[in-house]
Amino acid sequence: MLNEITKDAEVRMAKSVESLVDNFKKIRTGRAHPSILDSVQVSYYGSMVPLSQVANINVEDSRMLTLIPWEKKMVPEIEKAIMKSDLGINPNTAGDVIRVPMPALTEETRKGYIKQARSESEAAKVAIRNIRRDANSSIKDLLKEKAISEDEERRGEDTVQKLTDKFVSEVDALLTQKESDLMEI
Repeated sequence: MLNEITKDAEVRMAKSVESLVDNFKKIRTGRAHPSILDSVQVSYYGSMVPLSQVANINVEDSRMLTLIPWEKKMVPEIEKAIMKSDLGINPNTAGDVIRVPMPALTEETRKGYIKQARSESEAAKVAIRNIRRDANSSIKDLLKEKAISEDEERRGEDTVQKLTDKFVSEVDALLTQKESDLMEI
């Protein structure tokens, strides 16, 4: 029983870290990267689909993305979707090629993005601590049902705490990396 609880907690904590990595991809660092546009949804024949499903996204240089729609009539739809997104980028169209320049980050926007990254990492830490709380309460329930001894309960809680510490330090390392990426000019 204890192994199942700790395994479940470990899997859920790992998913929290993966979610944080995905959220960090949405915070742009001034360099062009196709994952910046992952959250953009385009209207395609009446349904909303990810931008990557209607266009080819390439990195032209460090500050420019190039989008080549698979259908020429999708150019205005893609432009509209990019402008509506809260990414703060404006596309330029030349025929059927859409160029998306990445504006240089000012000191103010960098600090705003760092603040956003810190709040994302704090949310991940809270999620990890909530998972720890759930696992510990499951262990206490096993103790109440007399399915485990008090020593096993302590060992289980120690294991869960070690997992929590491991994943929280992973979140801290990811945040440090993202902050250094954002402050790089």
